Parts: sequence; C-alpha cells; structure tokens
Amino acid sequence: MSLRLPPVLVVDDEKNMRLSLKTVLTDERYSVRTVESAEEALELLAREDFFMVITDARLGGMTGYEFLSKSRARWPDMPVLMITAYATPKLAVEAIQAGAIDYLAKPFAPEELLHAVARCGERYRLLRENANLRARASEAYSLEQIVGECAKMRELRQLIQTVAPTAARVLILGESGTGKELVAGALHGLSQRSRSSYVRINCAAIPETLLESELFGHEKGAFTGALKQKLGRVEEADGGTIFLDEIADMSRPLQAKLLRFLEDGTFRRVGGTQELKVSVRLLAATNRDIVEAIREDQFREDLFHRLNVVQFRLSPLRERGDDVSILAEYFLRNFGVSLNKNTRTISRAARQKLLSHHWPGNVRELRNVIERALILETTSEIQPGSLPDFQIEARLHKASPPKPTGAESLDEMMANYERDLITGILEQNHFSLTRSAEQLKISRHALRYRMQRLNLSTGNEPEEPPGAAVKEGSA
Repeated sequence: MSLRLPPVLVVDDEKNMRLSLKTVLTDERYSVRTVESAEEALELLAREDFFMVITDARLGGMTGYEFLSKSRARWPDMPVLMITAYATPKLAVEAIQAGAIDYLAKPFAPEELLHAVARCGERYRLLRENANLRARASEAYSLEQIVGECAKMRELRQLIQTVAPTAARVLILGESGTGKELVAGALHGLSQRSRSSYVRINCAAIPETLLESELFGHEKGAFTGALKQKLGRVEEADGGTIFLDEIADMSRPLQAKLLRFLEDGTFRRVGGTQELKVSVRLLAATNRDIVEAIREDQFREDLFHRLNVVQFRLSPLRERGDDVSILAEYFLRNFGVSLNKNTRTISRAARQKLLSHHWPGNVRELRNVIERALILETTSEIQPGSLPDFQIEARLHKASPPKPTGAESLDEMMANYERDLITGILEQNHFSLTRSAEQLKISRHALRYRMQRLNLSTGNEPEEPPGAAVKEGSA
C-alpha cells in the first residue's frame, strides 16, 4: 500500500461476528479495532483515526441506523458500511439514504466485504493525496518566495498582503520572467480560498479552438472527438481561484464569453444548453502592453476594466538595482542543495558582471544563469568564467526609443531611455565605468551619479591595469 491506512472499526454485538470480520480483514493486512456497541464506537471515533466503520444494523442499545446518523453529523467524511441479517430492499434504501457507503446482507461472501473495504481504502488515499497536493501548492507560492529588498518589491509584498484576503479580481502586468505567477500564487495562498482549488491556465499555450472547451468544458458530441462530457477548469476551481496567464492572447469571441462569466459566474459548456454557475476568484496576467493591445483592437476595453479591479505592475529586473545580488544568492542557496554542490559564494568580479547585465529575460534569466554557473563551477565561489558572455542576451536589448503608450509620463520615458542607453554603453565597454564615461563624454563621477539616480548598480568595476584606458584610447 502506498499510504499506510488507519484501522477499520468493526461494531457488532455478536462476538463470533466480530472475530470473523477481524480475521477476514487482518488476513488482507488491514488493521482492525472491534467494539460491541455504538456508544463505544462513538467514543473511540472521537479519540482515534479510522478510515472506515463496519457496523451491524441491529445492536444492543443504540441501533446501527442511529449510530450512522450521529457519526455522519460529527464525521461527515467517514464512510460507514452497514451489514444486517434482516435484509429487505426497503432497509437497504434507507441505509443508503441515511449516508451508508454500502449495504451487505448476511450471509455474504468475504470477497463482497473486501471489495467494499478496498474502495473505502482507495477513497481515503485519494482524499489524503489531494489534501497533500493542496498543501504543497500553497507552500509552493508563498510570500517569502517573492525575493527582493528594493522599494518597489517591499511595496509589492505589502499590496499582496492587503489584497489577498479580499475577493477582488486582480490584473498582473509585467515582462516575461518578472514573477507574475508567483504573485498570483501568493494571492491565492493568503486568501480565504487557500484550502480550495487553485487552477492555472496559460491562454497562449492552448490552441484557440480548444481554449473555450478547456475553460468551460464541453458536452458529449459537441465537436469531433468529444466522446464524453468534460468538466471545464472553472468547475474545477469552484470555491477556489483560477489564474489566467497571458490573457491578452485570448481571442476576442472568447473574451466576450469570459466577460459574461465575470458578471455573475454563469456559463455554458460547449455544446450545452444548461446554464451553470460557480464561485471563483479570477486572477489574470499578461506580458503584453495592454493599452497597445486595446488600441489595436486585440483586447476588449470593457474586459480590461472588468479585470482591472486591483492592478499589479511588476518591475523588470534591470530596474531593481542590488536585488540582482540578493536573487543570485537566493538561487545559489537553492540550487546548491538540489545539485549537491559546495559552491557557497559569488566572486566580486562575477557579481559585477551580473550587476551590469541588462537582464532582458528578468528573474527567470537570472535563475537559469545561476543554475548553469553552479553546474560548471569547480571552485568554492562562482567565477566570471562560469557565467555566460551575454552576447546573445545583449542583442535582445532594445536600444531604440520607446513607443508612447499613454501609461508612462515623459519623465518616466526619458529615464527608461537613459537607463537603456547607459546599460548598452557599459556592455560595450565590458562594464568599465572609466571607458564608458569617456565614450559618453562625461566625468566618471557624473556617470556614477546618473547610475545611482536610475537605480543601476554602481558596484566596483572590473580591475584594470594603470593606463589601460589611455592605451585603449590611443590604439
């Protein structure tokens, strides 16, 4: 057995029957406890854990039916198997209606009993595994995993704690790799729905023709290949949370159906006529410029306003300053354990290389870089040679002026352009402040000041031999 089962509780006022049931069950390696009255059984259930109860319908004192009623009221998930020597169809119906999981008439074959017990055992395992998966899902997306100490990250964690306990819909905006899924998971984990299902759908990963069926389900015969009824993900999330990632990639017809669903939680399966209703909290995210998508008529403005009750805007890693070092250390610790490596620190030169990179792939890119470095590194600290040269990554950096979107002020756009320009010059000069300042025709002190103002790292630049810059300039 993959999961050790608690005992079976047998309740019967006939000693021979108790012994007979115990023998049959212990031969199949079930643990068994026996009592002769329903009163004893209730006391034992209050003290110990059992995965099911087998009880006679007629007992001295409280009857099996009365016991079933009381146990169902106190332990509604405890399956009860009823057995009796006075079997009639009416009594069988009454037992099932009262909540018994099954009903056996004496005499019965041992195989009938064992089949019923095995079903209860499997049910117990599934319930426990489901509870464990939910617990792990909540742990996997905790607030502590949103790492960073810059002002924007502290504000982000505070906003998550404020919004999570509410039922408000949330729209999460940010570039790929900035941690949108972590934010959504933390919102669910800190919500009042955390013990219920958390369902995630990547709208860009599912073909448009199948996304509606995935979301709302379909009826048998709704389309070619629909061989049976399929429940949608919104039904799986009933009582919990559903996270729609890359929602801006959803087709406009489906956006209209989602808009209707958001109004009152009602929907119809594909090919169905019955109107169904669920209670879910919806979180959505996209890495696209949502304003541009609306202007290009690719995303409905009314859906944007419906989703945009609370908005989270995640900063790209290049705007988070020394969070690069903090995150690198975090990933180093995590991968050090999983990869069983003794590398514990990052050298000063390697740290400077990390701090000077533009990070077009954001936190996800940094995570991959540290994993790669840890695999390649043979010393006690990560050296620059174990890091990528970032040549391909640097080409992903867009140095052209940003297109106005209406979401940023002129000062913000100018600051972003200046940040990108300085980062590009630093990359060209292998992160030397001296050479970069000369190319920009400003003093080294002025370059440091601008980098500090733009929240770019001004850590120690790579060591240069005296006169290196002069020689390079005169070459």
